[in-house]
Amino acid sequence: MRRIRFRDADGEVRYGELTDDGTVRADPTRDGRVTDEVGTFDVEGVDVLAPCEPSKIVCVGLNYADHAAERGSEVPDRPLLFVKTPNTVTSHGSTVELLPGKEQIEYEAELGVVIGQRCRNVDAADAEEVVAGYTCVNDISNRDDQRVETNWVRGKSFDDAAPIGPAIAAPEDVPGDAAVRCRLNGELRQDSSRDQFIFDVPELIEEITTYMTLEEGDVISTGTPEGVGPLSDGDTVEVEIEGVGTLENRVRIP
Repeated sequence: MRRIRFRDADGEVRYGELTDDGTVRADPTRDGRVTDEVGTFDVEGVDVLAPCEPSKIVCVGLNYADHAAERGSEVPDRPLLFVKTPNTVTSHGSTVELLPGKEQIEYEAELGVVIGQRCRNVDAADAEEVVAGYTCVNDISNRDDQRVETNWVRGKSFDDAAPIGPAIAAPEDVPGDAAVRCRLNGELRQDSSRDQFIFDVPELIEEITTYMTLEEGDVISTGTPEGVGPLSDGDTVEVEIEGVGTLENRVRIP
């Protein structure tokens, strides 16, 4: 099952199931409606929203050995963590407006882990219990500022720096070796899989919740494989996760 969040023609925020034929079956119980009637919508006719509203996105740097190599970095001995703030979140189909005057802003295709319940100090063996599902994330990165600051606020937490979506797939629908791909203007630029992680999802959840409480709807962005590259005005970038679908955004740079 793939769960989607959307705005209908009346401007109401709705929840539903995204089917393989491109229709959305609305879930009135999630909408808070008194009716049990299930409405059906064409996904092309609704405004797709980010599938969750995270209080934070906890990102993992250098979680693929090949990406560490292309960055000229050593493979870390524990997860390298940083945080993206809620202002970075944008949705599938949106035009991301990036910072003007920068020489190098790059795409990064990543598997996102959506947290299903408030949690702290979760053992790796119990990590599956707190996972609501998986989604696509584009960890857009401003390298100009990332290279010259320590905490990466300017490099990672600018507006529209974290497209998420289009849906949240149930954990059982995303294979352990799920493909992680990125296409830029239709050209394949990144092509790997989650089984190439240095630190797997249970390890990441255990490490992160040792230090902080994760809230329902928070996202762990699990790192990107090799092949990252620059974005230009007018580009179309697609992040595809096997079992989830494809997150697509157009780029605007003023």
